[in-house]
Amino acid sequence: MNPELATSTTTQLQPSYAIPTFLIILAGASYWVYAWLCPFVGLLGLSLAYQAATLRLVFTANALDIYRGASQIRHFPYQEWQNWRIFWAPVPTLLYFRETKSIHFLPILFDPKALETNLKQYCPQKS
Repeated sequence: MNPELATSTTTQLQPSYAIPTFLIILAGASYWVYAWLCPFVGLLGLSLAYQAATLRLVFTANALDIYRGASQIRHFPYQEWQNWRIFWAPVPTLLYFRETKSIHFLPILFDPKALETNLKQYCPQKS
């Protein structure tokens, strides 16, 4: 964690519907080529759109918290983070981070630039 951060600093990321929208459009387009694939891709897109609408990522001074409404559903303390990476820089699609006891892959359903900025600020990568 960056020691210059004030303990009361928090940042909530805005949702991004880019990935769900792409998948829903792809589902429609796939109907003409692979009709059997259309419902699966469409349901994935709708599921991710629902997640983007209901989940909130909040960076605090000590942890990355995930909320659904007012309820905190996950708490990831920065002190347990070993590494993080955003995959596919041209169109960020996946956040990978490793904690001391587990690894996590999260679809990027939030503003990718704000996500990267906050990751660099709150949890600088170790050399």
